[in-house]
Amino acid sequence: MVNPRSRKGAEDHLFVTTKYSGKCSNNVSDWGFPHMAISRVQGFVFALAASICSLITVPSFADSQVRIVRLSDVEGGVQINRGLHGYEKAFLNLPITQGNQVRTQSDGRAQIEFEDGSALRMAPDTAAEFPQLSLADSGIRVSNVNLKSGTAYVDFKNTKNDQLTLMFGREKIVLTRPAHLRIELSDKNAAVSVMNGEADVEDGSGTVVQVSKNRTAFFDLAGNEAGKTAKDIEPAPYDAWDKQQDQYQQRYSSNSVVASSSSYAYGLTDLSYYGNYFNMPGYGLMWQPYFAGAGWDPFMDGAWAFYPGMGYGWVSAYPWGWTPYHSGNWAFIPGRGWAWQPGGTWMAVNTRPRLLNAPANFSAPKPPATGGQSLVLVNRGPSPTFAGRSTSKLIIQNNSAGLGIPRGGLNDLSRVSGRVTTQGMVTARIHSAPVQMAPMRTMGSESLSSGSGSRGASPSSRSLPSAGPGNARPMNSGGSGTHPAPAGRGPSKN
Repeated sequence: MVNPRSRKGAEDHLFVTTKYSGKCSNNVSDWGFPHMAISRVQGFVFALAASICSLITVPSFADSQVRIVRLSDVEGGVQINRGLHGYEKAFLNLPITQGNQVRTQSDGRAQIEFEDGSALRMAPDTAAEFPQLSLADSGIRVSNVNLKSGTAYVDFKNTKNDQLTLMFGREKIVLTRPAHLRIELSDKNAAVSVMNGEADVEDGSGTVVQVSKNRTAFFDLAGNEAGKTAKDIEPAPYDAWDKQQDQYQQRYSSNSVVASSSSYAYGLTDLSYYGNYFNMPGYGLMWQPYFAGAGWDPFMDGAWAFYPGMGYGWVSAYPWGWTPYHSGNWAFIPGRGWAWQPGGTWMAVNTRPRLLNAPANFSAPKPPATGGQSLVLVNRGPSPTFAGRSTSKLIIQNNSAGLGIPRGGLNDLSRVSGRVTTQGMVTARIHSAPVQMAPMRTMGSESLSSGSGSRGASPSSRSLPSAGPGNARPMNSGGSGTHPAPAGRGPSKN
């Protein structure tokens, strides 16, 4: 197992915002896990723009192999190579460590989220490797991504002077300032389009081509021709999907009550969309997912995933299930059920659930004793299902905690959750925007393509993906008049 070490002088902080002027205290739980308890808050008035109650120190790690990034969205066929048994089915919230590889199939899309909210979005038939995920002595995060094929969108936030290097063929781009770009690869050519910011593309000979906003540069991967720039950016099939993801991030990141000054901002956007914050006397600021009834617990759906040199860690199947399983505590509150308490030390791969006030009959999840299996699955919660033959009407049940609901797919989850609490289940229409097709463009005699066949057919809309090799969670049949909604997000028994 890897023991995280804090880096002197390079500490990160998680700010928990409340409207409270009293003192906060650090306690240690009798449950065997350290935790941060926030003092009782009197007269708390919930507000997004609240003053800071407590400052919780979260140490960075000196060992580059402890640093992880998040597989934050999985649709359709997506696979990952974690250095165990070659490629296997990928699912939502799997940690990506140094040396891992991810690839999408013809019906698959994936998003990888970095600590500051930066994202790498992979269109169908795209493959990428992560040869370096390290932390420099100065505290700067250094990330290298080797794009091997297909089309990828990069949204680089760079809120902490981090560095992201993108490599493809003989070319590379070193990003140190915010930028939003698209990289498309064919067998012989590449195109780099900059939607925001700018990018300097260096080829194998050391020649640098500067690509400014709203410009595209074309490259011969064999090095026989110099890079060429063109005005404007021609649309590509998955631009709309990239834009949707970006809009979701912008809209809900601004609503986060728990804000990060740095490092661990990834996952907070999903907390804003899939649940709500509240204050609980004796606990302080808490968060609870929508659609979580009295019979729900935070470990109903997920898996124990084994990583070489690090052991087992819990991976949640819920679309919001990143931050609450890498920091803070889960507490059982009589009359409200399970809720997450922010704070504490950030945990990397080898996460362990930390519990407060668990009911006497509750059995805490435990990792497998040995590392013989790469994944040990847990599927105890209700599965999402579609109504009838529709692929846009989703049946949402109590205790589902948002499982199967795509990011931004429903408006006002709070209102829908209230209906589910009253009625037990509801049928809701999933909102999605169609992805527009665009003509192919050429450099020389070869067409640029995102992958084999990926432009020959219309890509799927922003909805729950169809069943396929990457479908990552077994779904119940749902009985007469329903069919399973293969969300492609949680772990699969197959």
